[in-house]
Amino acid sequence: MDIQGYCAPGFEALYDAFATNFRDHGDVGASFCAVHQGEVIASLWAGSADRAGTRAFEEDTLANVFSSSKGILALIALQQVAAGNLDLDLPVAYYWPEFAAAGKSGITGRQLLCHRAGVIAFRERVKDDLIYDWPAALEQVAATEPWWEPGSQQGYAPFLYGWTVGGLIEKASGQPLMSLYRAGIADPLELDGGFGAVGHRSAEIADVGPLKKPLPELRDNAIGRSIKEDRQGPVATAFTNPVSLMMGTNGEQWRGALIPAANGHFSAKDLATVYGDLAAEDPRMLPQPLLREATAEQSRGQDAILQAEVAFGCGFLKSAGAEDLHFGSEAGFGHPGAGGSVGFADPRAELGFGYVTSRMGQSLFMDQRAVGLKNCLYSLL
Repeated sequence: MDIQGYCAPGFEALYDAFATNFRDHGDVGASFCAVHQGEVIASLWAGSADRAGTRAFEEDTLANVFSSSKGILALIALQQVAAGNLDLDLPVAYYWPEFAAAGKSGITGRQLLCHRAGVIAFRERVKDDLIYDWPAALEQVAATEPWWEPGSQQGYAPFLYGWTVGGLIEKASGQPLMSLYRAGIADPLELDGGFGAVGHRSAEIADVGPLKKPLPELRDNAIGRSIKEDRQGPVATAFTNPVSLMMGTNGEQWRGALIPAANGHFSAKDLATVYGDLAAEDPRMLPQPLLREATAEQSRGQDAILQAEVAFGCGFLKSAGAEDLHFGSEAGFGHPGAGGSVGFADPRAELGFGYVTSRMGQSLFMDQRAVGLKNCLYSLL
């Protein structure tokens, strides 16, 4: 495999760690980037961006990073807190009156961000094309009944997170979500991608698909087992209502839509740049006191949807002892995406990490590919 890119002196071992993902772990097209103390110390890419193998995967190639999108959405929300437009401890309905329907009048923005609102899936079966219609999705989520008493337990919202948090941001700011993203994050940091796959600095889009050979799991697949055991239960419904949430991710509708919990298209350099800024002593994206508050633990428990013990800050997963959720140090925070992509910050090391891939594994957390790169990188710091 011909590895393209750059490693700073002393970090050359990352070339082989990245090549290992292609040689041993099934990568076909991927990129990796690390930002240390504000400087890019590694940016690597290799493989092909399309299934036919006719387009090379480049540094600015965008791949669907699925739930890694959530960290970027959380950052937009926090920027609105910093601007004085949003108070996370007020009810969402203060900004978005329709959201009070079906027992949601007391849900706060903080509960949405740390996955304690109970709004984890649409209660009623919805049409497949709803997810491509931003206003209709907001209307539907505002009418949706929580699955349990808000605040009573932690339950990850795989897709509805994007419409609840995104809708709150728009109602509180009075501005379109994409305008806030571009003005507050993409333009200042010169990012290649964003939500959806159109209208960004880069037009290079990777086709995603499953790994041909599954990787050895780093943890038990409790989510898959739960879905099989109860097809009508909250776990299955959160991931499959509508079924279009799990299909068509290479299609024009998906790429052209705004599905901010799951259809962010970013390069590894994008993710490393964002989290490299958030790991800095003086970040550009947020005031440091607000960032410390937002990345402090807000909720911890056996998550009702993820079927695992996890802890959340405001929109970010906290670093944990488990290998697939360890973001460099105890101070780390970030967000993995289904299939293997991940971005995280480690303030102790002043490090931002980004890895994106076009070949999806089975995990919702990090898999052997990102973990191998992370372990190699930390052995060199």
